[in-house]
Amino acid sequence: MQRILAIAWLTWKAALRFKLFLVIAALLVIAVVGLPLVIKDDGSAQGFTQIIITYTLSAITALLGLSTLWLSCGTLARDIEECQIQVVATKPVARWQIWLGKWLGIVTLDAALLAISGACVFTMLQYRASKLPMPVQTALREQILVARGSAKEASREAEIQGATDQYLQERLKNAPVDPENVPELRKQILERIRAESQVVPPSYWRTWKIDLHSVKDSLAGKPLQLRIKFNTAVPAGTATYSAAWRIGDAPHTKLWETNMESLASETFYEFQIPPDMFDENGVLTVAFLNPPDNPALLFSADEGMEVLYPEAGFVLNYVRGLGIILCWMAVLSALGLASASILSFPVAAFFALTMMLVVFCSGTLAESVESGTVAGGNAETGQMNHSLADVVLIPAFKGILTVVNLAKSFSPIDALSTGRSITWGELGLAFAQIVLLLGGCLAAAGIFLFSRRELATAQGTQ
Repeated sequence: MQRILAIAWLTWKAALRFKLFLVIAALLVIAVVGLPLVIKDDGSAQGFTQIIITYTLSAITALLGLSTLWLSCGTLARDIEECQIQVVATKPVARWQIWLGKWLGIVTLDAALLAISGACVFTMLQYRASKLPMPVQTALREQILVARGSAKEASREAEIQGATDQYLQERLKNAPVDPENVPELRKQILERIRAESQVVPPSYWRTWKIDLHSVKDSLAGKPLQLRIKFNTAVPAGTATYSAAWRIGDAPHTKLWETNMESLASETFYEFQIPPDMFDENGVLTVAFLNPPDNPALLFSADEGMEVLYPEAGFVLNYVRGLGIILCWMAVLSALGLASASILSFPVAAFFALTMMLVVFCSGTLAESVESGTVAGGNAETGQMNHSLADVVLIPAFKGILTVVNLAKSFSPIDALSTGRSITWGELGLAFAQIVLLLGGCLAAAGIFLFSRRELATAQGTQ
């Protein structure tokens, strides 16, 4: 361990000697201070948070991610190309110790930079919040500067899949189709049944049963928040739709009803409900009335209805969020070092940045996997265009998405900007998936390649 720490300290000294640490720290502080000055919020708690937390932390993550890739590619590739690594390799230090030492040095460097920029964001957040009107400050403390747990209605996916298979069998009996078109037909039936389960027609009630039994004792006397969002067949514009809510299940609980409100589609709304509205089993009943003059409204299973409840304070939640960002930086440094273990600096940087581009394009890959083809669809027939490339590319895209989602499944910035709880369990899972699994695989590959590389042949400028 002493040898690994010595290599890590040499990495720090190199970063300080070339003023890299100071330059990156200055850029991060400028991003933290400059963005809120350039981009003005709308005066609401959500708008204020969008600027201070979402934009600044996103900018910090982007700047730190790019600098991590650049430094991790350069610190090893440059040492090899400039023949400095041969001096270290002649010492009683194994190559795996050199590799891990450089990785540890970069990660600790990132941790220091993230701590500085994170502290600046937190300080600015507290300072700017103290200047807001009291109603906005209250909304911040209740909705944003807190760690809130989340609960939704139990998934009905198994029921929907069963209904889809049953309808598909009946459809095939009455009107057989070609075998190659059966998957597309099932997909269309599934989407229709799923949509029907989420639609509330005019003059109908929609009821959600949300199980809070695991936390009901800790929620006694505490108000909860409902977070809702609905869609309509009409494109989102200035139109609003009436909505009325009833909370509780008489005679098991008391009832609480809202007045008719006007809400816009495709917009998140949060409103507070009284405490202790769940029954003795911890089940909270939420009912929505769609008035006769409204069109049909759709509440999606993912975003339509959610109950938020206070779980912990903001400071620890914020620290855990920064911890997940540090996990991202750790795997980026492993990616850069693995690339530099076998490639020259320009090629290693290009390769690492290309991998980052693949991550950013994961949404496009997911669409191709969902449709089952990379060729797209025919606008006239509505059928998907399949090709021989799908045989290779679709499984490859699935594999890439599986790997990418190990890291992208965590969203600390979104959680912090909406007051969501980031638990120690989530941080531990992020560390296991991102650092130990992804980073470990990259480290194993990088150490193997570096150990097999002939350092004497790496004469970059000769």
